[in-house]
Amino acid sequence: MGVGFVAAPGLLTDVPAWLEWWQLRPDGRVQPLLLDLDPATSAYSDYTHWDWYALPRDSGRRAISGPYVDYLCTDEYSLTLAAPVHGPDGAFAGVVAADVYLRHFDAVAVPALRALGRPAFLVNPRGRVVASTTAARLAGDLVRDLDGSVVHPCSGIPLRLVTPTG
Repeated sequence: MGVGFVAAPGLLTDVPAWLEWWQLRPDGRVQPLLLDLDPATSAYSDYTHWDWYALPRDSGRRAISGPYVDYLCTDEYSLTLAAPVHGPDGAFAGVVAADVYLRHFDAVAVPALRALGRPAFLVNPRGRVVASTTAARLAGDLVRDLDGSVVHPCSGIPLRLVTPTG
């Protein structure tokens, strides 16, 4: 799990890019994530193309990326929750974000979905299932067709609640 601020390239005058990211280690200690953010090196980590950064930057709204296997940090199935940050002048300054293990998200979401009393699942804007009470739709599945389902937007967060009618 991790949390932090990811600056827009060029925001800081002394470095081309900046990421202030903190991770929770298995022993419970917190440590910084250290990435190569120098575009002149072959190990450069360009974060600007990843959904968790690009979606809030481009839309100006919160975003949920995943589920995906976080090969960079934890090797666990994860979600990244992100929101844009704007400076005093209204210009995009970067993204605040948090990585959440999918198992932790499921521990909260699945009981709430089960309380509906019928099969249900949550999908992100890209159509990926992020939590489900039905084996027909597993976390990570790409849902292309929601015909025959009732779809409810989730107020204030970029998820949709889907309840199949068939």
